Amino acid sequence: MVENPCLVLNQSYEPLNVCRARRAISLIFSGKAEMLENGTGYIHTANLSFPLPTVIRMSYLIKRPRPQPKLTRVEIFNRDQYTCQYCGKQSRELTLDHVIPRHQGGRHTWENLVSACAACNRRKAGRTPEQARMKLLKVPVRPSGSIYLNIPLHFVEAQKHWQKYLPQAG
Repeated sequence: MVENPCLVLNQSYEPLNVCRARRAISLIFSGKAEMLENGTGYIHTANLSFPLPTVIRMSYLIKRPRPQPKLTRVEIFNRDQYTCQYCGKQSRELTLDHVIPRHQGGRHTWENLVSACAACNRRKAGRTPEQARMKLLKVPVRPSGSIYLNIPLHFVEAQKHWQKYLPQAG
């Protein structure tokens, strides 16, 4: 049970990461954190019982830069929610498309890359959307840093009682 996951919040209630209950107990007893939620049971000693934390909050503010997602195929597909940005078809069989083709001066950036199905990518064929008479569903933008970069998605989905501490994914 001491290996169960525990959500760690900054003093400002911003999610920092996930640790094991064993580490959370250590932070609580050293006075570095306080327990906000318990729900996975108790750990028993010879004389006492301690609740196992599932959410803790640090007693002091931890300053760190907001993580930025790397420009990869998977991150582009995640940003676009695995949807072709021309026809709206959802699929796991997508390609990357440069909105302004590289041979026309387009760059390999967040703002110039979108997910496209193979059919739409062939139809666009090295032209701009205007030249191909195709319309983007939404303008591509660089995603903001997200706590989900630090917290594995399987933890977020499995720990429903963490939801009130996590920002809503938009």
